[in-house]
Amino acid sequence: MAGTFTGPGFDLQPSAQQVPLATNYITNFDFLNQYLPDTYEKEFERYGNRTISSFLRLVGAEMPSNSDLVKWAEQGRLHVKYTQCGTAALVNADSAAFQVNDAAQPLDGAGNPVQTTGAAAFGATAGIALREGQTVVVVQNDGSGENKGIVTDVNLGTSTVTIAFYEAGGLVTAGTGVGNADVTIFVYGSEFRKGTVGMDGALESDDYIFENSPIIIKDKYQVNGSDMAQIGWIEVTTENGANGYLWYMKSEHETRLRFDDYLETAMVEAVPAEVNSGVVNPALNPTFGNKGSEGIFYTVGLRGNLWTGGVPNALADFDTIIGRLDAQGAIEENVLFIDRQFGFAIDDMLAAQNSYGAGGTSYGLFDNDEEMALNLGFSGFRRGYDFYKTDWKYLNDPTMRGGNVAGTGAINGLMVPAGSTSVYDQILGKNAKRPYLHVRYRASETEDRRYKTWITGSAGGARTSSLDAMEVHFLSERCVCTMGANNFVLFED
Repeated sequence: MAGTFTGPGFDLQPSAQQVPLATNYITNFDFLNQYLPDTYEKEFERYGNRTISSFLRLVGAEMPSNSDLVKWAEQGRLHVKYTQCGTAALVNADSAAFQVNDAAQPLDGAGNPVQTTGAAAFGATAGIALREGQTVVVVQNDGSGENKGIVTDVNLGTSTVTIAFYEAGGLVTAGTGVGNADVTIFVYGSEFRKGTVGMDGALESDDYIFENSPIIIKDKYQVNGSDMAQIGWIEVTTENGANGYLWYMKSEHETRLRFDDYLETAMVEAVPAEVNSGVVNPALNPTFGNKGSEGIFYTVGLRGNLWTGGVPNALADFDTIIGRLDAQGAIEENVLFIDRQFGFAIDDMLAAQNSYGAGGTSYGLFDNDEEMALNLGFSGFRRGYDFYKTDWKYLNDPTMRGGNVAGTGAINGLMVPAGSTSVYDQILGKNAKRPYLHVRYRASETEDRRYKTWITGSAGGARTSSLDAMEVHFLSERCVCTMGANNFVLFED
C-alpha cells in the first residue's frame, strides 16, 4: 500500500545567515545554575555530505583563456541532403524543376553564402550545395516512391534545381507546388560523358562558429575581531576535512564549499542576458551582472536534443533516443547524469528484460544468491551504444534542482558523450582536442583568475585596513564550452 510521510521536513536553510547566530557563541554565563547541561563536543552531521559539485570534474577539464570571448568552430555535415523540396511537375515527367525550401544561409550580392554565427548558424544550409552533373536520389515525402536522377541545371538565385530521371516512367508522383515539401533530395555521386569538362563549381566547408563569454563569480566571508576572540564550545567539522573548536572557522570553510558549488552550478545554469533586459542596463545594475553566459542547460536546450514528457522508462523510448544519436554524431559511449526517479526507472526497465525479474529473484546482474544482499540496480547497459548511468546529486538535492515539482519543466537528467572532440580553436589558431564539456578560465602570466582567495582587514593575521574584522574573499572568472551540443540529450519533465 502507498504511504505518506509525517514528521519533520528538511530544512532548506540550516544555518546560512548574514549575521552571527545566537547559537554560534556562548551566551549563557549564569554559573549559579546548578543544572548545567551535558554537551556533546562534536556537532552531528545531520545532512551528511552537503556539497553537490563533482559533475564537471567527472566529465570535463579546465584550461586557461586570455580573452573576454571564447570562440570555436564545429564541423558541418559532409554530405548534402534537402528534405523540403517542392515541384509543380506532373507525374511521369522525364525531368522536373525542384525548389529547395530548406532553411538556408543568406547569400550576398555575388550569390555567395554569408557566414553566420551562434544560434543563427545552427541547422542552416550553405545556400544550395547541388551542382550540375551530380547524381541524386529523389524520395517522395509521402512514401509513394522514389526516383534516381542527375542534376542538369542549378539556379542559385531562385534556389531551384532541374533533375532528369533515369527511369523511363519519369517522376513517380506529381508535385503539389514549388513552395511545398514534396520530396527529399540527397547526392550519391556524379556522372559525365567522355571528353567533357570537369565539375562546375566547388563547395566550401560549412563550419558553425560558436562563442561564449566568461562571467565573474564572487563570494566573501566576514567575522569581526571580537567574535574571533570567543572560542566556541563544540567541535565542528566540514566536508573538506576542516575541524576545530572555533565556530567562525567552520563558517569560513562552509563559505568556501558553497563557493566551490557555485563554480559548477553557475556553469550549468547560466544564461545570456537578453537585449533590453534589466541585467544589461548599466543604469539599473552598475555593479551586478554584465551579459551572462551560455550554461550547459541553456546550450543543450538551444542546440542539443530535448526529451520532454517524463523519464524514458521503456526500451522503445531508448530506441527513439538511439535513432536521434544515429542522426547526430553517433558517439559510442555516453554517460547519463540523472535524478533518483530516472535511475530507478532504468533499473526497472532493465530488470524487466529478465524472465524472473518480476519476482525479484535474479535482479541486478542476474546472479544473486540467498547468501548475499539483493542487488536492485544497474550501472549501465548496451543497446547499439554504451550507456552508463550515475546519480547526479545536484538533481536530487532539495536545496537545488531536487526541489522542483514534477511536470513544471523539472530537469530529470543530462546525457553527455564521453571522450573528446577535435575543433578549430579561434584563439590558438589551430585544431585542438577538447572534451565535449570543459571550462575556460581567465589567466595570464601575471594574473590567474581560476580560483582566487585573499584575506583583508585587521583581524586573523590580516593587516590591510583599519576594519576590525577578517574578510575572506573568493573570485573566479570562467565559462563553460559545450562542444558538439547536438550529441547531448537534456531530459525535462
